[in-house]
Amino acid sequence: MTDKPEKPKKKPSRQQVFTLLVEVGRSPNDGLPKGASGAGLLCYASGVDEAEAVRETVAILKQAEMAPLDVTGYGTLAEREKQGHEIDDAERELMQRALDENSVIIAQMEPFFGNDKKPLQ
Repeated sequence: MTDKPEKPKKKPSRQQVFTLLVEVGRSPNDGLPKGASGAGLLCYASGVDEAEAVRETVAILKQAEMAPLDVTGYGTLAEREKQGHEIDDAERELMQRALDENSVIIAQMEPFFGNDKKPLQ
């Protein structure tokens, strides 16, 4: 009686990648340039839904001693394409990496100086 039960087949992943813009304030050891009042971070984060992607992103940024203040979600790749966003190959590769690694990728950081907040492009 060496019959082994068959392993259940893996369900396809429900993970998706969401594009998030995170504004961070200053905190000790945050790594932002001297004189910066904060920064905007363009992130690609995996999650089953946008809420999970936001929670994971905020948790990782806090571990990195950053101070997340606000998160704006721009949706999944499909949602962004439907809205007419132009998404280049490099951006698609970063999104795929976030999905493959089930991770958060910070694609761009723009420090803010004074009260000026420059939008990320």
